[in-house]
Amino acid sequence: MKKITQFLFLVTFLSGFIAQSQTHLYENPKFDELAKDHKNIAILPFKTKIELRPKQMEKLEPGQLEEMQLSEAESLQDAMYSWFLKRKKRGTLAIDVQQPSRTKALLLKQNINAENIETYTPEELAQILEVDAIISGTYDTNKPMSEGASIALGLLIGFWGSTNSAIVNMNINNAADGELLWNYNKKVSGSFGSNSDDLINVLMRKASRRLAYTK
Repeated sequence: MKKITQFLFLVTFLSGFIAQSQTHLYENPKFDELAKDHKNIAILPFKTKIELRPKQMEKLEPGQLEEMQLSEAESLQDAMYSWFLKRKKRGTLAIDVQQPSRTKALLLKQNINAENIETYTPEELAQILEVDAIISGTYDTNKPMSEGASIALGLLIGFWGSTNSAIVNMNINNAADGELLWNYNKKVSGSFGSNSDDLINVLMRKASRRLAYTK
């Protein structure tokens, strides 16, 4: 009986995120050709929005939601970097990926932060980061998945919801001209215990098959 219970728990955990039908993928016809000359890419923190109910918002102090959203954005950035790094070690990724710490440092040197980054074009950001392409996007959720933000929210308002719902819109832009090379929009949902790594794995599982950088 104990083994059965453990098995059921494992199945539930592994299926924490279930892909929904709302999936849209765009690939620039020139992506494969341009990708041949790309040597490295950088991942920007996704613009993150945590949508809480009005009563939940009332329990937050000014600035707390912004801090949690920043934590969530950085967690996704790290999870995506980890995903690419694993593929690089396996020999299935044809490019190098800039470490998030370097990306953050280079942006800070130019006084670029979450509040003003949208005033810069993709080609400007790519030049600052010294890469051939950049990954950026938006992320909307009703419950944070990064450990820091999730715990903070639970302690502040007692919100330990059993489900996550997230919509991710991911872009890859060419450094030379800022042209959109790839766009992936997907809605996913998951159970309590899911984290940023789980989310990225679900997002990239099928999308990576159409990604010019993967072998």
